[in-house]
Amino acid sequence: MASTGSSSPGSVKSHPSRPPWGHRWRSSYWFTTYVVGLGVAVDVIVYSIIIPVIPFQLEHLGYTGISALSGWLLFAYSGGLLISTIPIALWSEHYNARKYPMIFGLFALAGSQIMFMEAPTYAVMCVARVIQGISSSIVWVVGLAFLCEATPPEIIGRQMGIAMAGLSFGLVLAPPIGGVLYSRFGFRGPFIFALSAAFLDGVSRVIVIEPKEAMKWIPDPILRSENAERTDEVLRPDSKSGAEGKLQEIDRESDGPSPGSLGSGERNPLASIEQVVEKPLPLLQVIVKLSRSSRALVALAISLVYGLVYSCQEPPLPLHLQSVWGLDAHQVGILLLALSVPMVFSSPLTGWLTDIFGAEWTATFSMLLATPWWGVLTIDDSLALFGVAFALESFFTSGAISPLTAELAAVSRSMQGVGYAHIYAAFNIAYGIGTSVGPIIGGQMYDHISQGCFSLHWRKASTQKIVYCFEIMK
Repeated sequence: MASTGSSSPGSVKSHPSRPPWGHRWRSSYWFTTYVVGLGVAVDVIVYSIIIPVIPFQLEHLGYTGISALSGWLLFAYSGGLLISTIPIALWSEHYNARKYPMIFGLFALAGSQIMFMEAPTYAVMCVARVIQGISSSIVWVVGLAFLCEATPPEIIGRQMGIAMAGLSFGLVLAPPIGGVLYSRFGFRGPFIFALSAAFLDGVSRVIVIEPKEAMKWIPDPILRSENAERTDEVLRPDSKSGAEGKLQEIDRESDGPSPGSLGSGERNPLASIEQVVEKPLPLLQVIVKLSRSSRALVALAISLVYGLVYSCQEPPLPLHLQSVWGLDAHQVGILLLALSVPMVFSSPLTGWLTDIFGAEWTATFSMLLATPWWGVLTIDDSLALFGVAFALESFFTSGAISPLTAELAAVSRSMQGVGYAHIYAAFNIAYGIGTSVGPIIGGQMYDHISQGCFSLHWRKASTQKIVYCFEIMK
Protein backbone atom coordinates (compact mmCIF):
# COMPACT_ATOMS: atom_id res chain seq x y z
CA MET A 1 0.00 0.00 0.00
CA ALA A 2 1.39 3.39 -0.93
CA SER A 3 2.23 5.72 1.89
CA THR A 4 0.15 8.78 2.58
CA GLY A 5 1.01 11.73 0.38
CA SER A 6 2.84 9.67 -2.25
CA SER A 7 1.66 9.37 -5.81
CA SER A 8 2.19 6.55 -8.22
CA PRO A 9 3.83 7.17 -11.61
CA GLY A 10 1.47 8.51 -14.18
CA SER A 11 -0.97 9.92 -11.65
CA VAL A 12 -1.81 13.54 -11.05
CA LYS A 13 -0.59 14.56 -7.60
CA SER A 14 -3.36 17.06 -6.99
CA HIS A 15 -6.12 14.47 -7.49
CA PRO A 16 -7.04 11.32 -5.53
CA SER A 17 -5.60 8.11 -6.97
CA ARG A 18 -8.88 6.24 -6.58
CA PRO A 19 -12.13 7.41 -8.12
CA PRO A 20 -15.22 7.53 -5.92
CA TRP A 21 -17.77 4.74 -6.00
CA GLY A 22 -19.82 4.72 -9.20
CA HIS A 23 -18.13 7.81 -10.59
CA ARG A 24 -18.93 6.89 -14.20
CA TRP A 25 -22.70 6.58 -13.88
CA ARG A 26 -22.82 9.36 -11.28
CA SER A 27 -21.24 11.75 -13.79
CA SER A 28 -23.09 10.46 -16.88
CA TYR A 29 -25.49 12.72 -18.71
CA TRP A 30 -28.32 10.24 -18.09
CA PHE A 31 -27.95 10.48 -14.33
CA THR A 32 -27.51 14.24 -14.57
CA THR A 33 -30.74 14.37 -16.57
CA TYR A 34 -32.45 12.41 -13.82
CA VAL A 35 -31.12 14.73 -11.10
CA VAL A 36 -32.12 17.90 -12.94
CA GLY A 37 -35.49 16.45 -13.92
CA LEU A 38 -36.15 15.41 -10.34
CA GLY A 39 -35.09 18.85 -9.13
CA VAL A 40 -37.49 20.51 -11.55
CA ALA A 41 -40.30 18.15 -10.54
CA VAL A 42 -39.78 18.73 -6.82
CA ASP A 43 -39.53 22.48 -7.36
CA VAL A 44 -42.82 22.55 -9.24
CA ILE A 45 -44.50 20.21 -6.76
CA VAL A 46 -43.48 22.36 -3.82
CA TYR A 47 -44.57 25.48 -5.70
CA SER A 48 -47.91 24.13 -6.88
CA ILE A 49 -48.97 21.75 -4.14
CA ILE A 50 -50.56 24.50 -2.06
CA ILE A 51 -52.27 26.34 -4.92
CA PRO A 52 -55.57 24.44 -4.52
CA VAL A 53 -55.54 24.86 -0.73
CA ILE A 54 -54.38 28.48 -0.37
CA PRO A 55 -57.88 29.94 -0.96
CA PHE A 56 -59.43 27.62 1.62
CA GLN A 57 -56.70 28.33 4.19
CA LEU A 58 -57.04 32.08 3.73
CA GLU A 59 -60.77 31.77 4.24
CA HIS A 60 -60.11 29.75 7.39
CA LEU A 61 -57.86 32.54 8.69
CA GLY A 62 -60.63 35.06 8.11
CA TYR A 63 -59.28 36.93 5.08
CA THR A 64 -61.42 38.36 2.28
CA GLY A 65 -60.59 38.99 -1.38
CA ILE A 66 -59.17 35.50 -1.56
CA SER A 67 -58.30 35.38 -5.26
CA ALA A 68 -56.31 38.61 -5.11
CA LEU A 69 -54.46 37.54 -1.95
CA SER A 70 -53.59 34.21 -3.57
CA GLY A 71 -52.21 36.09 -6.54
CA TRP A 72 -49.98 38.20 -4.31
CA LEU A 73 -48.59 35.06 -2.67
CA LEU A 74 -47.60 33.75 -6.08
CA PHE A 75 -46.16 37.17 -6.88
CA ALA A 76 -43.96 36.96 -3.76
CA TYR A 77 -42.52 33.69 -5.03
CA SER A 78 -41.76 35.17 -8.43
CA GLY A 79 -40.25 38.25 -6.83
CA GLY A 80 -37.79 36.12 -4.89
CA LEU A 81 -36.96 34.24 -8.06
CA LEU A 82 -36.30 37.46 -9.97
CA ILE A 83 -34.11 39.25 -7.43
CA SER A 84 -31.89 36.22 -6.92
CA THR A 85 -31.43 35.08 -10.52
CA ILE A 86 -28.60 37.40 -11.59
CA PRO A 87 -26.47 36.95 -8.43
CA ILE A 88 -26.87 33.18 -8.65
CA ALA A 89 -25.86 33.11 -12.33
CA LEU A 90 -22.80 35.32 -11.75
CA TRP A 91 -21.75 33.25 -8.76
CA SER A 92 -22.16 29.97 -10.61
CA GLU A 93 -20.25 31.12 -13.69
CA HIS A 94 -17.50 32.88 -11.74
CA TYR A 95 -16.68 29.83 -9.62
CA ASN A 96 -17.77 27.32 -12.28
CA ALA A 97 -19.87 25.63 -9.61
CA ARG A 98 -23.03 23.63 -10.19
CA LYS A 99 -23.42 20.93 -7.54
CA TYR A 100 -22.92 22.90 -4.33
CA PRO A 101 -25.26 25.78 -5.24
CA MET A 102 -27.96 23.18 -5.91
CA ILE A 103 -27.41 21.64 -2.47
CA PHE A 104 -27.61 25.08 -0.87
CA GLY A 105 -30.84 25.75 -2.73
CA LEU A 106 -32.38 22.60 -1.29
CA PHE A 107 -31.78 23.81 2.27
CA ALA A 108 -33.45 27.11 1.38
CA LEU A 109 -36.39 25.18 -0.05
CA ALA A 110 -36.86 23.11 3.10
CA GLY A 111 -36.62 26.19 5.31
CA SER A 112 -39.22 28.06 3.28
CA GLN A 113 -41.67 25.17 3.54
CA ILE A 114 -41.36 24.97 7.31
CA MET A 115 -41.84 28.73 7.57
CA PHE A 116 -44.95 28.71 5.38
CA MET A 117 -46.39 25.70 7.18
CA GLU A 118 -46.13 27.41 10.57
CA ALA A 119 -46.92 30.95 9.34
CA PRO A 120 -49.39 32.67 11.70
CA THR A 121 -50.04 35.64 9.40
CA TYR A 122 -50.26 36.46 5.72
CA ALA A 123 -47.03 38.51 5.86
CA VAL A 124 -45.00 35.51 7.04
CA MET A 125 -46.48 33.48 4.19
CA CYS A 126 -45.21 36.07 1.72
CA VAL A 127 -41.68 35.99 3.19
CA ALA A 128 -41.63 32.20 2.97
CA ARG A 129 -42.65 32.35 -0.68
CA VAL A 130 -39.82 34.82 -1.41
CA ILE A 131 -37.28 32.39 0.06
CA GLN A 132 -38.82 29.58 -1.93
CA GLY A 133 -38.43 31.67 -5.09
CA ILE A 134 -34.71 32.02 -4.37
CA SER A 135 -34.31 28.25 -4.07
CA SER A 136 -36.27 27.76 -7.28
CA SER A 137 -33.97 30.14 -9.13
CA ILE A 138 -31.03 27.87 -8.37
CA VAL A 139 -32.77 24.90 -9.97
CA TRP A 140 -33.71 26.76 -13.15
CA VAL A 141 -30.36 28.54 -13.59
CA VAL A 142 -27.70 26.23 -12.19
CA GLY A 143 -29.57 22.99 -12.84
CA LEU A 144 -30.19 23.61 -16.54
CA ALA A 145 -26.59 24.82 -16.98
CA PHE A 146 -25.42 21.62 -15.26
CA LEU A 147 -27.42 19.49 -17.70
CA CYS A 148 -26.13 21.34 -20.76
CA GLU A 149 -22.51 20.89 -19.68
CA ALA A 150 -23.00 17.17 -19.14
CA THR A 151 -24.84 16.47 -22.42
CA PRO A 152 -23.51 16.20 -26.00
CA PRO A 153 -24.87 19.11 -28.08
CA GLU A 154 -26.65 16.97 -30.67
CA ILE A 155 -28.97 15.38 -28.09
CA ILE A 156 -29.58 18.35 -25.82
CA GLY A 157 -33.14 18.63 -27.11
CA ARG A 158 -33.92 15.05 -26.13
CA GLN A 159 -32.32 15.28 -22.69
CA MET A 160 -33.92 18.66 -22.04
CA GLY A 161 -37.27 17.20 -23.01
CA ILE A 162 -36.85 14.36 -20.54
CA ALA A 163 -35.76 16.73 -17.78
CA MET A 164 -38.57 19.16 -18.57
CA ALA A 165 -41.00 16.29 -18.15
CA GLY A 166 -40.36 16.97 -14.49
CA LEU A 167 -42.17 20.27 -14.97
CA SER A 168 -45.26 18.56 -16.33
CA PHE A 169 -44.95 15.76 -13.79
CA GLY A 170 -44.92 18.29 -10.98
CA LEU A 171 -47.87 20.18 -12.41
CA VAL A 172 -49.78 16.90 -12.71
CA LEU A 173 -49.10 15.62 -9.20
CA ALA A 174 -49.02 18.75 -7.07
CA PRO A 175 -52.62 20.08 -7.22
CA PRO A 176 -54.39 16.75 -6.63
CA ILE A 177 -51.93 15.71 -3.94
CA GLY A 178 -52.33 19.08 -2.27
CA GLY A 179 -56.10 18.85 -2.35
CA VAL A 180 -56.24 15.29 -1.02
CA LEU A 181 -53.70 15.89 1.75
CA TYR A 182 -55.42 19.10 2.80
CA SER A 183 -58.79 17.38 2.99
CA ARG A 184 -57.50 14.48 5.10
CA PHE A 185 -54.66 15.91 7.18
CA GLY A 186 -55.24 19.65 7.23
CA PHE A 187 -52.98 22.47 6.11
CA ARG A 188 -49.72 20.79 7.20
CA GLY A 189 -50.31 17.69 5.09
CA PRO A 190 -49.11 19.10 1.74
CA PHE A 191 -45.99 20.59 3.35
CA ILE A 192 -44.93 17.34 4.99
CA PHE A 193 -45.20 15.66 1.60
CA ALA A 194 -43.16 18.49 0.03
CA LEU A 195 -40.41 18.09 2.63
CA SER A 196 -40.29 14.35 1.96
CA ALA A 197 -39.89 14.98 -1.77
CA ALA A 198 -37.15 17.53 -1.03
CA PHE A 199 -35.25 14.91 0.98
CA LEU A 200 -35.28 12.50 -1.98
CA ASP A 201 -34.11 15.32 -4.23
CA GLY A 202 -31.32 16.15 -1.80
CA VAL A 203 -29.94 12.61 -1.88
CA SER A 204 -29.68 12.79 -5.68
CA ARG A 205 -27.96 16.18 -5.61
CA VAL A 206 -25.35 14.90 -3.16
CA ILE A 207 -24.63 11.76 -5.21
CA VAL A 208 -24.23 13.39 -8.64
CA ILE A 209 -20.72 14.27 -9.83
CA GLU A 210 -19.98 17.22 -12.09
CA PRO A 211 -18.26 16.31 -15.39
CA LYS A 212 -15.23 18.44 -14.55
CA GLU A 213 -14.80 16.48 -11.31
CA ALA A 214 -15.20 13.12 -13.05
CA MET A 215 -12.43 14.01 -15.50
CA LYS A 216 -9.93 13.92 -12.63
CA TRP A 217 -10.03 10.13 -12.74
CA ILE A 218 -10.03 9.70 -16.53
CA PRO A 219 -6.62 10.03 -18.26
CA ASP A 220 -8.00 11.41 -21.52
CA PRO A 221 -11.54 12.86 -21.51
CA ILE A 222 -11.56 12.93 -25.32
CA LEU A 223 -11.54 9.12 -25.33
CA ARG A 224 -14.64 9.03 -23.19
CA SER A 225 -17.33 8.19 -25.70
CA GLU A 226 -20.34 9.64 -23.95
CA ASN A 227 -18.53 12.89 -23.08
CA ALA A 228 -16.41 13.39 -26.20
CA GLU A 229 -18.83 15.89 -27.66
CA ARG A 230 -18.71 17.85 -24.44
CA THR A 231 -15.24 19.24 -25.16
CA ASP A 232 -16.78 21.81 -27.48
CA GLU A 233 -18.57 23.40 -24.53
CA VAL A 234 -15.59 23.05 -22.20
CA LEU A 235 -13.18 24.72 -24.58
CA ARG A 236 -15.86 27.22 -25.69
CA PRO A 237 -14.26 28.37 -29.03
CA ASP A 238 -16.63 28.09 -31.97
CA SER A 239 -14.60 25.60 -33.99
CA LYS A 240 -12.93 22.41 -32.90
CA SER A 241 -9.88 23.11 -35.03
CA GLY A 242 -9.45 26.47 -33.35
CA ALA A 243 -9.49 24.83 -29.95
CA GLU A 244 -6.93 22.22 -30.97
CA GLY A 245 -4.73 24.92 -32.47
CA LYS A 246 -4.80 26.85 -29.24
CA LEU A 247 -3.87 23.73 -27.30
CA GLN A 248 -0.88 23.18 -29.61
CA GLU A 249 0.14 26.81 -29.22
CA ILE A 250 0.11 26.45 -25.45
CA ASP A 251 2.29 23.34 -25.75
CA ARG A 252 4.87 25.21 -27.86
CA GLU A 253 4.96 28.20 -25.53
CA SER A 254 5.30 26.12 -22.37
CA ASP A 255 8.92 26.21 -21.06
CA GLY A 256 8.50 23.74 -18.23
CA PRO A 257 6.22 21.13 -16.80
CA SER A 258 2.71 22.34 -16.08
CA PRO A 259 1.16 21.97 -12.63
CA GLY A 260 -1.01 19.15 -13.92
CA SER A 261 1.73 17.34 -15.87
CA LEU A 262 2.14 13.60 -15.64
CA GLY A 263 5.17 11.66 -14.66
CA SER A 264 7.93 10.73 -17.12
CA GLY A 265 7.40 13.83 -19.21
CA GLU A 266 3.82 12.90 -20.15
CA ARG A 267 1.32 15.73 -20.47
CA ASN A 268 -2.05 15.74 -18.76
CA PRO A 269 -4.64 16.85 -21.36
CA LEU A 270 -6.82 18.28 -18.60
CA ALA A 271 -4.15 20.82 -17.74
CA SER A 272 -4.28 22.34 -21.22
CA ILE A 273 -8.05 22.29 -21.26
CA GLU A 274 -8.16 24.17 -17.98
CA GLN A 275 -5.81 26.82 -19.38
CA VAL A 276 -7.97 27.65 -22.40
CA VAL A 277 -11.37 27.67 -20.71
CA GLU A 278 -12.74 31.08 -21.49
CA LYS A 279 -13.59 33.28 -18.55
CA PRO A 280 -17.19 34.47 -18.35
CA LEU A 281 -17.89 38.01 -19.47
CA PRO A 282 -18.91 40.77 -17.05
CA LEU A 283 -22.62 41.25 -16.56
CA LEU A 284 -22.88 44.35 -18.76
CA GLN A 285 -21.16 42.65 -21.70
CA VAL A 286 -23.41 39.62 -21.35
CA ILE A 287 -26.48 41.87 -21.48
CA VAL A 288 -25.15 43.66 -24.57
CA LYS A 289 -24.46 40.39 -26.38
CA LEU A 290 -27.87 38.96 -25.60
CA SER A 291 -29.62 42.17 -26.64
CA ARG A 292 -27.95 41.98 -30.05
CA SER A 293 -29.06 38.40 -30.70
CA SER A 294 -32.46 38.10 -32.36
CA ARG A 295 -32.60 34.40 -31.47
CA ALA A 296 -32.07 35.18 -27.80
CA LEU A 297 -34.61 38.01 -27.74
CA VAL A 298 -37.33 35.97 -29.42
CA ALA A 299 -36.75 32.96 -27.17
CA LEU A 300 -36.86 35.16 -24.08
CA ALA A 301 -40.03 36.88 -25.29
CA ILE A 302 -41.69 33.48 -25.65
CA SER A 303 -40.51 32.59 -22.14
CA LEU A 304 -42.18 35.69 -20.74
CA VAL A 305 -45.52 35.02 -22.42
CA TYR A 306 -45.30 31.33 -21.53
CA GLY A 307 -44.94 32.18 -17.85
CA LEU A 308 -47.74 34.73 -18.07
CA VAL A 309 -50.18 32.30 -19.64
CA TYR A 310 -49.53 29.45 -17.24
CA SER A 311 -49.46 31.42 -14.00
CA CYS A 312 -52.45 33.63 -14.76
CA GLN A 313 -54.89 30.73 -14.54
CA GLU A 314 -53.56 29.34 -11.25
CA PRO A 315 -55.41 31.51 -8.68
CA PRO A 316 -58.84 31.53 -10.40
CA LEU A 317 -58.93 27.91 -11.62
CA PRO A 318 -59.93 26.24 -8.31
CA LEU A 319 -62.43 29.02 -7.64
CA HIS A 320 -63.87 28.73 -11.15
CA LEU A 321 -64.38 24.97 -10.80
CA GLN A 322 -65.96 25.53 -7.40
CA SER A 323 -68.33 28.31 -8.46
CA VAL A 324 -69.48 26.86 -11.82
CA TRP A 325 -69.65 23.13 -11.03
CA GLY A 326 -69.59 23.13 -7.21
CA LEU A 327 -66.34 21.17 -6.76
CA ASP A 328 -64.53 21.13 -3.40
CA ALA A 329 -60.75 21.01 -2.85
CA HIS A 330 -60.61 17.21 -3.08
CA GLN A 331 -62.64 17.10 -6.31
CA VAL A 332 -60.62 19.92 -7.86
CA GLY A 333 -57.41 18.01 -7.16
CA ILE A 334 -58.66 14.76 -8.66
CA LEU A 335 -59.97 16.54 -11.77
CA LEU A 336 -56.69 18.38 -12.37
CA LEU A 337 -54.76 15.14 -11.94
CA ALA A 338 -56.80 13.40 -14.63
CA LEU A 339 -56.68 16.34 -17.03
CA SER A 340 -52.95 16.99 -16.67
CA VAL A 341 -51.61 13.48 -17.28
CA PRO A 342 -51.04 14.10 -21.05
CA MET A 343 -48.64 16.93 -20.17
CA VAL A 344 -46.05 14.44 -18.89
CA PHE A 345 -45.50 13.04 -22.41
CA SER A 346 -45.40 16.31 -24.35
CA SER A 347 -41.94 17.55 -23.28
CA PRO A 348 -40.00 14.35 -24.14
CA LEU A 349 -41.84 14.16 -27.46
CA THR A 350 -41.12 17.74 -28.49
CA GLY A 351 -37.54 17.45 -27.21
CA TRP A 352 -36.94 14.48 -29.51
CA LEU A 353 -38.57 16.34 -32.40
CA THR A 354 -36.39 19.38 -31.70
CA ASP A 355 -33.21 17.38 -32.33
CA ILE A 356 -34.66 16.26 -35.69
CA PHE A 357 -36.55 19.27 -37.07
CA GLY A 358 -35.21 22.19 -35.05
CA ALA A 359 -36.61 24.30 -32.23
CA GLU A 360 -38.43 26.84 -34.40
CA TRP A 361 -40.67 24.35 -36.21
CA THR A 362 -41.41 22.27 -33.12
CA ALA A 363 -42.32 25.25 -30.95
CA THR A 364 -44.41 26.86 -33.68
CA PHE A 365 -46.61 23.86 -34.38
CA SER A 366 -46.91 23.01 -30.70
CA MET A 367 -48.40 26.44 -29.97
CA LEU A 368 -50.44 26.45 -33.16
CA LEU A 369 -52.21 23.26 -32.08
CA ALA A 370 -52.83 24.66 -28.59
CA THR A 371 -54.55 27.87 -29.68
CA PRO A 372 -58.08 26.62 -30.54
CA TRP A 373 -58.52 24.96 -27.17
CA TRP A 374 -58.09 28.25 -25.32
CA GLY A 375 -61.25 29.38 -27.06
CA VAL A 376 -63.13 26.22 -26.11
CA LEU A 377 -62.36 26.97 -22.45
CA THR A 378 -64.75 29.93 -22.66
CA ILE A 379 -67.68 27.48 -22.79
CA ASP A 380 -69.08 26.68 -19.34
CA ASP A 381 -71.98 24.46 -20.40
CA SER A 382 -70.26 21.11 -19.87
CA LEU A 383 -67.58 20.00 -17.41
CA ALA A 384 -66.61 17.19 -19.79
CA LEU A 385 -66.00 19.65 -22.63
CA PHE A 386 -64.01 21.89 -20.32
CA GLY A 387 -61.91 18.90 -19.27
CA VAL A 388 -61.10 17.82 -22.82
CA ALA A 389 -60.18 21.36 -23.84
CA PHE A 390 -57.99 21.85 -20.78
CA ALA A 391 -56.17 18.54 -21.33
CA LEU A 392 -55.41 19.24 -25.01
CA GLU A 393 -54.44 22.85 -24.39
CA SER A 394 -52.08 21.79 -21.59
CA PHE A 395 -50.51 19.05 -23.71
CA PHE A 396 -49.66 21.29 -26.66
CA THR A 397 -48.71 24.36 -24.63
CA SER A 398 -46.33 22.48 -22.34
CA GLY A 399 -44.64 21.03 -25.42
CA ALA A 400 -43.08 24.42 -26.15
CA ILE A 401 -40.73 24.34 -23.16
CA SER A 402 -38.33 21.69 -24.54
CA PRO A 403 -37.53 23.42 -27.86
CA LEU A 404 -37.29 26.70 -26.00
CA THR A 405 -34.63 25.51 -23.53
CA ALA A 406 -32.74 23.70 -26.30
CA GLU A 407 -32.74 26.89 -28.39
CA LEU A 408 -31.31 28.86 -25.48
CA ALA A 409 -28.52 26.29 -25.08
CA ALA A 410 -27.65 26.73 -28.76
CA VAL A 411 -27.60 30.51 -28.30
CA SER A 412 -25.14 30.15 -25.42
CA ARG A 413 -22.82 27.92 -27.46
CA SER A 414 -22.76 30.50 -30.25
CA MET A 415 -21.61 33.33 -27.96
CA GLN A 416 -18.11 33.35 -26.53
CA GLY A 417 -18.06 34.29 -22.87
CA VAL A 418 -21.81 33.76 -22.39
CA GLY A 419 -22.21 30.67 -20.24
CA TYR A 420 -25.17 28.41 -19.77
CA ALA A 421 -25.90 29.96 -16.39
CA HIS A 422 -26.03 33.39 -18.05
CA ILE A 423 -28.53 32.35 -20.71
CA TYR A 424 -30.75 30.46 -18.29
CA ALA A 425 -30.63 33.39 -15.89
CA ALA A 426 -32.09 35.50 -18.69
CA PHE A 427 -34.68 32.78 -19.26
CA ASN A 428 -35.47 32.74 -15.56
CA ILE A 429 -35.93 36.51 -15.49
CA ALA A 430 -38.23 36.51 -18.50
CA TYR A 431 -40.23 33.58 -17.18
CA GLY A 432 -40.24 35.09 -13.70
CA ILE A 433 -41.66 38.37 -14.95
CA GLY A 434 -44.46 36.45 -16.60
CA THR A 435 -45.20 34.43 -13.48
CA SER A 436 -44.99 37.58 -11.33
CA VAL A 437 -47.67 39.56 -13.14
CA GLY A 438 -49.69 36.55 -14.31
CA PRO A 439 -51.25 35.56 -10.97
CA ILE A 440 -52.11 39.18 -10.17
CA ILE A 441 -53.74 39.69 -13.56
CA GLY A 442 -55.59 36.41 -13.31
CA GLY A 443 -56.83 37.05 -9.79
CA GLN A 444 -57.93 40.61 -10.49
CA MET A 445 -59.64 39.67 -13.74
CA TYR A 446 -61.53 36.83 -12.10
CA ASP A 447 -62.69 39.09 -9.28
CA HIS A 448 -63.79 42.01 -11.48
CA ILE A 449 -64.81 40.75 -14.95
CA SER A 450 -66.74 37.87 -16.38
CA GLN A 451 -65.31 34.46 -17.20
CA GLY A 452 -65.84 35.09 -20.89
CA CYS A 453 -63.49 38.06 -20.89
CA PHE A 454 -61.01 36.08 -18.81
CA SER A 455 -60.85 33.20 -21.28
CA LEU A 456 -60.67 35.57 -24.24
CA HIS A 457 -57.55 37.08 -22.68
CA TRP A 458 -55.85 33.67 -22.75
CA ARG A 459 -56.80 33.16 -26.32
CA LYS A 460 -55.05 36.40 -27.27
CA ALA A 461 -52.00 35.51 -25.20
CA SER A 462 -51.68 32.11 -26.87
CA THR A 463 -52.00 33.69 -30.31
CA GLN A 464 -49.24 36.13 -29.44
CA LYS A 465 -46.95 33.23 -28.58
CA ILE A 466 -47.40 31.84 -32.08
CA VAL A 467 -46.31 35.18 -33.52
CA TYR A 468 -43.14 35.00 -31.46
CA CYS A 469 -42.48 31.44 -32.59
CA PHE A 470 -42.75 32.45 -36.24
CA GLU A 471 -40.22 35.21 -35.62
CA ILE A 472 -37.58 32.55 -34.92
CA MET A 473 -37.75 31.44 -38.55
CA LYS A 474 -36.87 34.90 -39.89
